[in-house]
Amino acid sequence: MHHEELILTLCILIVKSASKSCIHRSQIHVVEGEPFYLKPCGISAPVHRNETATMRWFKGSASHEYRELNNRSSPRVTFHDHTLEFWPVEMEDEGTYISQVGNDRRNWTLNVTKRNKHSCFSDKLVTSRDVEVNKSLHITCKNPNYEELIQDTWLYKNCKEISKTPRILKDAEFGDEGYYSCVFSVHHNGTRYNITKTVNITVIEGRSKVTPAILGPKCEKVGVELGKDVELNCSASLNKDDLFYWSIRKEDSSDPNVQEDRKETTTWISEGKLHASKILRFQKITENYLNVLYNCTVANEEAIDTKSFVLVRKEIPDIPGHVFTGGVTVLVLASVAAVCIVILCVIYKVDLVLFYRRIAERDETLTDGKTYDAFVSYLKECHPENKEEYTFAVETLPRVLEKQFGYKLCIFERDVVPGGAVVEEIHSLIEKSRRLIIVLSQSYLTNGARRELESGLHEALVERKIKIILIEFTPASNITFLPPSLKLLKSYRVLKWRADSPSMNSRFWKNLVYLMPAKAVKPWREESEARSVLSAP
Repeated sequence: MHHEELILTLCILIVKSASKSCIHRSQIHVVEGEPFYLKPCGISAPVHRNETATMRWFKGSASHEYRELNNRSSPRVTFHDHTLEFWPVEMEDEGTYISQVGNDRRNWTLNVTKRNKHSCFSDKLVTSRDVEVNKSLHITCKNPNYEELIQDTWLYKNCKEISKTPRILKDAEFGDEGYYSCVFSVHHNGTRYNITKTVNITVIEGRSKVTPAILGPKCEKVGVELGKDVELNCSASLNKDDLFYWSIRKEDSSDPNVQEDRKETTTWISEGKLHASKILRFQKITENYLNVLYNCTVANEEAIDTKSFVLVRKEIPDIPGHVFTGGVTVLVLASVAAVCIVILCVIYKVDLVLFYRRIAERDETLTDGKTYDAFVSYLKECHPENKEEYTFAVETLPRVLEKQFGYKLCIFERDVVPGGAVVEEIHSLIEKSRRLIIVLSQSYLTNGARRELESGLHEALVERKIKIILIEFTPASNITFLPPSLKLLKSYRVLKWRADSPSMNSRFWKNLVYLMPAKAVKPWREESEARSVLSAP
């Protein structure tokens, strides 16, 4: 192996060994004075493929204001790959932290506990474990997240060192109860830090032999119909080798219509105890089986328990008139209520879907590989006669969808670099978008927007890779030479703009957000912008 290849291999091994596990939990408790790190989990694939993507970190305060962290924020806070490291964490680091790379955002709440000067561990960071007496007690001190930096490891019991070897493997005794602390000595940039992990071991009694008992009442009457089949199910709490059986009459023992499942006993464990059930089957009930005791028994050398079943004829009472009338009334009212609920769900479908997205924080944009939420196709030339639709496309739509709802739009005049092949560039941008928004006006198809429309219709109707949202700034019935394929659009994907729809709660904006992909990411915006989103810039 060449010298350069050896160095490269060594660097790869070092990077792999230094990798840290990601952190899922949102509430985190740490002790001041110890190293700590934050690393998000499940960063979407598009972020990994974008070599220029960088991780940004923010810290929030009690007033919900956020400031971006950088290498100058604190000499103790460092950045490595997608990890925010504290060397060490202090009380002033407590607060809310947010990581952001592209559209991917994660947040944690960091709670810093003051170090107890009279103890080697903090009660808030102790995990508990129960061990049965005479069963294996296994404690091993390992910290894979800082493994390459650990130089020494000690094991303490109740804050007293008990072993030079940080490992215990023995049969548990009651005297083994206590707090076991693993202390890792970590060296970083010439400074030594300690990391402590503590577990509280409780030694409990082993499972003892239970007293066998039948579950349920000691005598049970079972209503039956003549000529029907019946199963009697008996359940018991017992030990593995206890006897469990049915007692039947001598004449029934030779009756093929009375059978006990002697081999098929169902067993399960509940609350650490063994339970079992046995079934006695009757085929075609006759008068001969009625008013007879059939006993179910569980027993061992210490105790015995029995339950009796009695088969009685089932009485089928007539339904009283008032009960029948009340039942019909309830049924009618329930049907009317169900119809009303269905009608309300249809009428308020859009509001219900938007409400569900809000509380569920659904996000359909994380793993589809798309760059834009929507490509806006509109009349590119601004003349006095079409100024309103031009302003609506390049100013109103971005101001609402981007600043209020956090969507990312592709506006040709704003986002396309001039000088390239226009047709190929437009086709590429539409492929990178999740929706195609067409602002249809009287002058739309007399302009070069036809290529955007044809490319989008091909992607939507042939390739099935994009969904179209048609905004009729001018009614489609007043526009000639429209492509016939536009008639294939579903009616709910055609929105009609009205000049009286400036309110964020208007039906137009709700329907537009409903047709856009669900997105949980909230935009970073000033409070004043959110208050006057639709106002003129």
